[in-house]
Amino acid sequence: MGDFSFERYGSELVESKLAFYQQNPLTPTREILKTIYSCIDLTSLSNADNELSITKLVETVNNHKQTNPDVPNVAGICVYPNFVQLVKKLCTVPEVDIVSVAGGFPHAQTFLSIKTEEVKLAYNLGADEIDVVINAGDIIAGNKDKALYELQAMKEAAGAAKLKVILETGIYQYDSDIYDASIVALQAGANFIKTSTGKMSPAATPRAAVIMALALMDFKNKTGKDAGLKVAGGIRSVEEALTYYQILRDITGGERIDKYSFRIGATSLAGNVLKAIKSL
Repeated sequence: MGDFSFERYGSELVESKLAFYQQNPLTPTREILKTIYSCIDLTSLSNADNELSITKLVETVNNHKQTNPDVPNVAGICVYPNFVQLVKKLCTVPEVDIVSVAGGFPHAQTFLSIKTEEVKLAYNLGADEIDVVINAGDIIAGNKDKALYELQAMKEAAGAAKLKVILETGIYQYDSDIYDASIVALQAGANFIKTSTGKMSPAATPRAAVIMALALMDFKNKTGKDAGLKVAGGIRSVEEALTYYQILRDITGGERIDKYSFRIGATSLAGNVLKAIKSL
C-alpha cells in the first residue's frame, strides 16, 4: 500500500461530505444531464439474457441519434462475455464501447487461470472494456498482495482493453477496506474503479463513492496517473446520478467530467435522464 492510508481522512470527513451533498444538491442543467447520459454504460446482466434481449439493447443505441439528435450517445454497452461477439456484430455506433464482465463475475471466487482465460476470451471476441471483480475476501483478510497479483494478471490478459475493477463495496464493514481495495485496484493498473456488481445489496452508495474518489485523488497526486470512477447497482433517478457526478467533481477537482473519468452502470436511468433533458 505504500504511503496510502485512509486514516488521515477518517469516517468523520466522509460524513461531513455526505451531509454537504445532501444539504447542497446539484442543480441540473441540460449540459450536465447530457454529460451524465454520455457516461452511462447500458447494462444487461441477467440470467434471462438472450440474443433477442441483447439485440433490443443494441438497437436502443443504434437508433439514439434519430430520436435524440442533440444528446450524445451512451458510453458503452455492458454484457456477459458470451454476448460480446453479438454486440460487436450489431452495434453501428463506433464511439460506443463494448463492455464485458469477466474474471469470475460476480464473486471472483474461482481459479486465477479461469479468470484470466475468460478475460482473454472477452478481449479476443471484441470487448473494448472489461469489468472484473477484486477478491473482496483477500482485502478483508488483509491479503492485499494476492489481490494485487490476481488483478495484475487480469490486466495483462485484457490486452489493449480498458480494465474496470469492481470492488463490491457493500460487502465491506469498514470504510478503510473500500479505500484499500481502491488503491490495490489502481496499483494493478485499473482504468476505472467500480462500486458494485449490482448482484448484492447495498450496491452503489454515495458513501462508497466518496471514499473511492478520495482514493482516486490520492493515487493521482502520488503517481500522476488518472483513473475513473464507475458507479453501478440500483441507480435509477436523475437525483442519484447528479449526486455521484457532484461527488466526483468536488473531491477530485475535476474541471471536466466525461466518459473517460466517470461511468454509471444503469439502463432504466437512461430514459429518466432523457425525460429530464426534454423537460428543461
